[in-house]
Amino acid sequence: MGLSGSGKTLIAKEILKQQIAKGYAQFIHDFKYPDLTRVAYNHYLRNKHRYKIAPSFHILNFEDVQERCNPLLPKSIRSITDAASASRAILLGLNQQWIDQQGDFWVESSINFITALIWFLRVYQDGRYCTLPHVIELAQAPLDKLFTILLAEPTLEVLVTPFVRAYQEDAGKQLIGQISGAAISLGTLASENLYYVLSGDDFTMDINDPKAPKIVCIANNPQVANIYSAVISLYLNTLQKLLKEQEEQPCNIMLEEFANISWHNADKFLSVCRSYLVNVTLIIQDASQLILHYGERQANVILSMVGNIISGQVTGESAKNLSERFGKIMQDRQSLTINSSDTSLNKSRQLDYAIPQSTIASLSAGEVVGVMADNPNQRIPQKMIHAQIRHNLNALEKEEAKYKPLPEKLVNERVIRETFLQVKREAKAIVEDEVDRIVHTPGMSGVIAKK
Repeated sequence: MGLSGSGKTLIAKEILKQQIAKGYAQFIHDFKYPDLTRVAYNHYLRNKHRYKIAPSFHILNFEDVQERCNPLLPKSIRSITDAASASRAILLGLNQQWIDQQGDFWVESSINFITALIWFLRVYQDGRYCTLPHVIELAQAPLDKLFTILLAEPTLEVLVTPFVRAYQEDAGKQLIGQISGAAISLGTLASENLYYVLSGDDFTMDINDPKAPKIVCIANNPQVANIYSAVISLYLNTLQKLLKEQEEQPCNIMLEEFANISWHNADKFLSVCRSYLVNVTLIIQDASQLILHYGERQANVILSMVGNIISGQVTGESAKNLSERFGKIMQDRQSLTINSSDTSLNKSRQLDYAIPQSTIASLSAGEVVGVMADNPNQRIPQKMIHAQIRHNLNALEKEEAKYKPLPEKLVNERVIRETFLQVKREAKAIVEDEVDRIVHTPGMSGVIAKK
């Protein structure tokens, strides 16, 4: 944690370098691409021989498109509960104000609607078309046809019936309110580049597979972070399901500007990640930023759960809470009293904050405070720190000047455009084929949605 210019990016780069040197698999959210990606790639080239099995290196870029990865991978959606989790991740990522409104009728209706679409695509032809672009296109289908094919799937009957009832009873305003939030939100993702990246499977998110470890960097863009961060939230949702307890392969999840990502169930994952040999590095500017995007309750849970804190300069409530977290210690005090007849020196000891709020609010660049977590068999005598991190900036500049350029995999614009149009054609074909099958199947007339 630290305000802009406090030096937290240099610390993040050092963490990244040391972990790659120790053979960690990586998932990196590079908010200011290619800042962290360049470091990861060049230290991957330098240290890949240290891994038991050399990892593969992947870059997901939604603007300069290179590789593809499907965040709705069928094997990560094993039940309708997983579909609901994915739906919640994407919609809360697109509408961060919904985080504090979970449980609201309209919010939950939108989530249930997208859950039904995801699960339908998961069971349809064994998940062949289970991708987010197909979900987006399916959401735009005519309601009578869409509700018909959803009702025909027995596992979706409970989810879909309220929508069908509203449709049949001509409760138009209610129905539009139930599904418009989802459809409109998903519509912001309907770009050619996103359809191409999200509909392919050049690799999967099981980064800590000991037989095929991976280093995955996801590029973001501060100017459109609200769009890309929602997709990244979905990737994180998939990642936490695919991570397995592998003693042979530790991994790291590094999330720069974490407050811009709505990671659903982050607090639950943080509570168990150590047992999966997963290290999570969250980089934020200030705790108030986290509270703004996650809501006060969830932000406080996340801030309270982390074991290691390294903080540069922060102010206000963040500095106050850190000072209280570091606690008080006995400190020597002395006072000098001088009057006309005598001079006295009084010494005393009293409890006072180990690192006062004013000290934290005035830290210089590179100066940090913090507290470290230890293990029962690996005690840290000095857990609390207040120190200056000495970076050899000249050496770092020389090192980065020698970095090799990132690999480029040029994708033809025509291919991207054709993929976009193909997804649209496939979604329409799914609807038409299923409706035709239902209409011509004896005994299924009862699932045809009619007003």
